[in-house]
Amino acid sequence: MKDKLNNVIIQEIEAIGNLLLRLEEQHKCIIVNDIFGLEACVNKIKEVNKNIAHMEVERRKLTESRSMRSIIEEFKDEELEKNYYKINNLLQEVVLQKDTNELLIKQGLSFTNRILNVLNPARETKTYNAYGKVKK
Repeated sequence: MKDKLNNVIIQEIEAIGNLLLRLEEQHKCIIVNDIFGLEACVNKIKEVNKNIAHMEVERRKLTESRSMRSIIEEFKDEELEKNYYKINNLLQEVVLQKDTNELLIKQGLSFTNRILNVLNPARETKTYNAYGKVKK
C-alpha cells in the first residue's frame, strides 16, 4: 500500500505542477490582454482539474479517507513524507497564482466598468433626497 500511495502522490505532484503551469500561462494572457488565449487557458485548466480530481479519488481509495498526516506517521517513510510536503508546497503556489489571476481579472473588470460609466453615464436626472444628498 505504501508504494501505491507514493506512486499516486507522485502522479498528483505532476498533475498539480501541470496546473501551476496552466495558471502561469493564464497569468501571461491576462497581462497582455489576450482574450482568445485566456479562453483557451480555461479549457486547459478544466482538463488538468479533471486529472487532479481523478488522482485524488485514487488516493482517497487507498487511504480510506484517513488523514495523510496519520498515514505518514504510521508508515514512517522518508520518501512518502518528502512527497507529501512537496505536494503541500505546490498547492500553496497554485492557490497564490489562482488568487493573483483572480485579482487581476477583477481589477481589469473594475477598470472596464469605470471607463464604460465615463463613456456612457447614467441618463436619469439627479435629484436630492431628504438629507440633501444626490440620489444616484
